[in-house]
Amino acid sequence: MNHGRQISLFVLPLDTPHATLERVGGKGASLARMAAAGLSVPPGFHITTDAYRHFVATNNLQKTIQKAMTTVNSDDLATLEDSSTCIGIHFAESTIPSDIVEAICQAYVRLGGSEPATAVRSSATAEDLPGASFAGQQESYLNIRGEARVLNAVKRCWASLWTARAIGYRIRHNIVSEEVSLAVVVQRFIPADAAGILFTANPLTGARNQIMINAAWGLGEAIVGGFVTPDTVVIDKVSGMMLTKEIADKEVMTVSALHGTHEEPVPTNRRRIAVLSEAQGEALRCIAIQIEQLHGQPMDIEWAIADKQFFVLQARPITTLPEDAVGTGIASVKEWKLPKPGGCYMRSSVIELLPDPLSPLFATLALPIWNQATHEILREMGIDNIVSHDPLVTINGFAYYDITITPMQAIRLILMVPRLIAFIAHMQRTAHLRWQQQARPAYLAVINKWDRVDLETTSATQMLNRIREILTVAAKYYLTIQDGILLAAYRSEAIFTVVYEEFIKRSDDPRAQAFLLGYSSSPIEAEKSLYNLAQWVCSQEGLADILKNMSSEQFLAAYRSEHSVSGNQPSWSQFQRHLDAHLARFGHAIYDLDFVKPVLADDPTPLLEPLKFFLSGQASDPYIRQATTTTAREQAEQALLSRLRGIRLVLFRRLMQRAQSFAPLREDALADVGLGWPLLRCLLREIGQRLAKARRIERTDNVFWLTADEIETAALALDSGRSIESYQTSVIKRQALWRSTQKTTPPVVLPKGGRTRFLGIDFSRWLPAATYQEISHVIKGIGASPGRVTGPVRVLHATDEFNQMRPGEILVARVTTLAWTPLFTLAKGVVTDIGGPLSHSSIVAREYHIPAVLGTGIATECLYSGQLVTVDGDAGTVTVINE
Repeated sequence: MNHGRQISLFVLPLDTPHATLERVGGKGASLARMAAAGLSVPPGFHITTDAYRHFVATNNLQKTIQKAMTTVNSDDLATLEDSSTCIGIHFAESTIPSDIVEAICQAYVRLGGSEPATAVRSSATAEDLPGASFAGQQESYLNIRGEARVLNAVKRCWASLWTARAIGYRIRHNIVSEEVSLAVVVQRFIPADAAGILFTANPLTGARNQIMINAAWGLGEAIVGGFVTPDTVVIDKVSGMMLTKEIADKEVMTVSALHGTHEEPVPTNRRRIAVLSEAQGEALRCIAIQIEQLHGQPMDIEWAIADKQFFVLQARPITTLPEDAVGTGIASVKEWKLPKPGGCYMRSSVIELLPDPLSPLFATLALPIWNQATHEILREMGIDNIVSHDPLVTINGFAYYDITITPMQAIRLILMVPRLIAFIAHMQRTAHLRWQQQARPAYLAVINKWDRVDLETTSATQMLNRIREILTVAAKYYLTIQDGILLAAYRSEAIFTVVYEEFIKRSDDPRAQAFLLGYSSSPIEAEKSLYNLAQWVCSQEGLADILKNMSSEQFLAAYRSEHSVSGNQPSWSQFQRHLDAHLARFGHAIYDLDFVKPVLADDPTPLLEPLKFFLSGQASDPYIRQATTTTAREQAEQALLSRLRGIRLVLFRRLMQRAQSFAPLREDALADVGLGWPLLRCLLREIGQRLAKARRIERTDNVFWLTADEIETAALALDSGRSIESYQTSVIKRQALWRSTQKTTPPVVLPKGGRTRFLGIDFSRWLPAATYQEISHVIKGIGASPGRVTGPVRVLHATDEFNQMRPGEILVARVTTLAWTPLFTLAKGVVTDIGGPLSHSSIVAREYHIPAVLGTGIATECLYSGQLVTVDGDAGTVTVINE
């Protein structure tokens, strides 16, 4: 091991992407995530668990620990104290190895200043976990100055892993002590004027839409140690309204001493006044929301304020939150109750376009229309009297297919197999024709009919009728391509792949997918269009620099503005026209079938980062990439056609050509599912604007959080001039419930652990996500695009996060639809919760020559932005890198 390697092994920067739980402990990992996200975290560094283990190994302390632990009884405090004392003495007598000393001292000097004051805090690998916070189990030392005192504090932190309280806590929570390690976080000490604790959910009632803040003068240790009764403020998380405010008589505060801290009385004139102003409470609310969103769960946060600046000192999950949010009706998803006992439910097919919980309006307006269109298809197949229930249902807010089949229904379906095979064969033969000459023209006709109508003179009821018409034709369009183009594409590729891999391919031949790449399709054409736009921008003096320096907010405001941008009026006006032309062709691509999500036609900001990447000159030319791929495909085809003979040649040519004919059509057909969504959203937002003007909802987009019955009642009232009830309280509750539910990963099959076999065939390999997988450092999925890369993760949940994506990152999402394609330009690899070898993500990833692992089921749940992973598209694994 070389010297530089030792330094990086023992000490890491505070915001490092290598700050895993195993390496820097729970507290350290949380601080690293917040620091990397730009939150105001005091500067510092991690002393890793490798340093602790090296210290233990060098001083031969493991034998002492094991011997001391043999006599421990968690119910007998005396044995805990005896073991702790024995271990503590040996730690105190041990020497920190010189290579660790050097690493710590160098990092300490980099904090700046002459002997800067620091906070030295323990961070255990079994700390701040979702099921056990370990709060207060290890030690922290404040206002520590000088290298010698910092080193001594570090050693005392290491020893605190073996206090009687920490040992007993681990035993009670079934955590093997010998497997636990400890890191240390060293940060600049904040001499706080005031400090406290913040809970992003009410810890007393469980209300997820409330924030509770405790505040006291001086350092926060007075609150943590129970020396003072703090002020308590409860704030509505959504509106910022102060719900309750209790000003305590704060007698004591913790303040800095020459070395360390001490308690002293609060001056009389400050004891009974509020620590926080309303503005400061609002600032903390914003910080709380950001931290909760970053961690994806309710958090317990320690904060401080010094010289009018807020600092986040640490954040841990709230582990004792009541299940029900009193007063909101919100409950965390603990049980997946089936709509009918004995039923079977699955998330597949169109539900791959509905990864999140459904908005109330989509669930109550669109889903019934989709079910009605599906029943029409079942009638054509002659099985509507067998499968009579609604195929699409919601469970805990998520869409599921009800695939419940009774034994008698199964028998009747088996008897109808010849008829069903004939029907499916007919659908396959007419797939292209029905899509190109029937479904798509019918869809466009409805859009064109209503797109020319003046909305200002149209009644709300008329708009609602148009919305239903668009949804109906959209559902029929999807169902047409589902049993036609999509099924033909999936089937032809699967058959070609199996035959080729099993009977034709030699070891040095390319993969089957290589014969299906290089064709033009809607995603590829959209990328070329954006690339062309970037090329044009580069030809306009100064315009590229303007775009490169724009934030998402500035870009959207400038795009929608008719005014000049930095004196570039002619070029900017032309840019707007060019972008409009791009959006006219591709702006209807959906991120999610649920129309609560905007499309590019509404908001083109997701195109900004890919556009900047093209402007940087570092992105590959899509024309060259496609041409290279096409040439490789044609050469591979020619080589096989020249080599093969007889039946193998006939099979190869026939199956390959059929798969090739449908490969680009699949993406083109899917690209147009959202053809009506720009108009649909425009109509809904017009109704929302009228409701907002009538002060029935707060914002235009809140219309998506109404139900079908509510929007119908509201439309009638708007048209007749009658008074309308306010929906704002209901909207706030539903949005809070949606945000809470969104953090849940829905099971692919219900009941959980349900059978994935039918007629002796195991269908689990074709499911869009893993049905069950333990969270570990290796996440398994489906290798959908070959290759192996290592890079930092970027977890994205929504369109408003697209601007966070940077070149060279691993894109991690629940699912990617066509509107996500611009991010593939930036991505080094792709990982999804939902998807398979024939999904959009895999097709596009192959065209971009980047590895993809899909259908993991849990990637967005257990990975976080900045984390370093290796994506192996051949093995179908995502491995978290610990170093």
